[in-house]
Amino acid sequence: GRGRGAGRPGRGMTGPGGLLLPPLMSARACADDPARAACQAAMQGCDAGLMTWRVTPAAVQAALVFAPEVDLARAMIMLPLCGVGFQNALGALSPPEVAVELRWDGTILLNGAACGRLRAHAADPGARPAGPPDWLVVALDLRLTLTEGGADPQITALYEEGCGEVTPEALLEAWARHTLNWIGRWEADGNRVLHEEWRGLVPDIGQASTLADHPGKVLGTDESFGLLIARDDTTHLVPLTHLLEDMP
Repeated sequence: GRGRGAGRPGRGMTGPGGLLLPPLMSARACADDPARAACQAAMQGCDAGLMTWRVTPAAVQAALVFAPEVDLARAMIMLPLCGVGFQNALGALSPPEVAVELRWDGTILLNGAACGRLRAHAADPGARPAGPPDWLVVALDLRLTLTEGGADPQITALYEEGCGEVTPEALLEAWARHTLNWIGRWEADGNRVLHEEWRGLVPDIGQASTLADHPGKVLGTDESFGLLIARDDTTHLVPLTHLLEDMP
């Protein structure tokens, strides 16, 4: 049946998808874009908790399917929540000197340089603005190696930052476990605890906005993770739904 996509951590099984995931989750290895595969599976009515994934020599990609029970604006909290889950997962697997941070727009930073990103897709976000979307997909793209020889100091890859012992499969399994743990905490405690954890991982606050269509200085976020930007002596609120992307 369709749940919240919030199975509890515990003993999992390595299934046909090749990953050891907690109960109520399933894995599906992909030959093509996992985000597209996850959106297509969600449209066909798959259970929440599906992780589609693939690994190439250059990158690891994955996507998680959620079946929200709340409206889209609140369901979008799964984007920063998945970011916190990823940070906790990579933080536990990587050497202690590796700094894993997040930007509000979904960018994943390793030691201050962009290494990948998280993005969100939803079912017909304009069709049912007041009710829960039929599904929500959060997709992960993470560079493993640099194909261009490291010419840009603002761009990096996992194996360039001393994480050569981290296998993509172990990282995805840990991402699933930590994300499910945070879903449980969010369901129990609301946004506050998640917001406190997330805020400590985000270097945007006090910096210039990285959103091309919303210049200004980032003041912080509201309780729903909307971005507060100061511009022209006024404060502008950019909701998380601004980050929704069209289906791949």
